[in-house]
Amino acid sequence: MSSDPLWLALALVLVFEGLLPLLAPTLWRRVFTDMMRLRDGQLRFFGLISVGSGLLLWWLLA
Repeated sequence: MSSDPLWLALALVLVFEGLLPLLAPTLWRRVFTDMMRLRDGQLRFFGLISVGSGLLLWWLLA
């Protein structure tokens, strides 16, 4: 099916997202606390960088 790569990509995201809390919960908590202190504009900037990096990587690999 054509949606299989999408589900595989989602599964890989979940694996990567779970690694830091699994391996270093104290560091993860500190990073999360620091992120809570950021202003909305700063969070949006990091989101924009993440989306842009993901799209660039997708374009390079496709």
